[in-house]
Amino acid sequence: MKESNEMTLTVPAIGVNEAFVRGAVAAFAVQLDPTVEEINDIKTAVSEAVTNCIVHGYEGKGSGDITVKCSAGGGRLHIAVSDAGVGIPDVARAREMFYTTKPEQERSGMGFAIMETFMDALEVESAAGSGTIVKMEKRIKGKADKAD
Repeated sequence: MKESNEMTLTVPAIGVNEAFVRGAVAAFAVQLDPTVEEINDIKTAVSEAVTNCIVHGYEGKGSGDITVKCSAGGGRLHIAVSDAGVGIPDVARAREMFYTTKPEQERSGMGFAIMETFMDALEVESAAGSGTIVKMEKRIKGKADKAD
């Protein structure tokens, strides 16, 4: 019988926690026996999602937390990165390549495109004033039929 495993991590939305969360999710993913390339993909996508929370999530609202929920099983890693911040008024526009609300900070507007490139599925749930949840999935190649 295949088992699944879960973890939840909540950290303050501050810059030093980006590397911590990236490493924690990568360590959690190791149970699926991913390749080095797959681990790098996961770390890159998580880094982008967490950075978005830090840079955009609580702007004008003070400070807050980032919650990361992961589940692993059946050769798949599911990751949800969320904040309870200001939200995204137009998710479709925010997902457009090169769109940024912070050009003065030399932001590239590639965050969602990068997440989508490195993960197998990406979903963004948000609205102005309601925070944001970025849900990602990574299928670990060749592992779906492996007994956990």
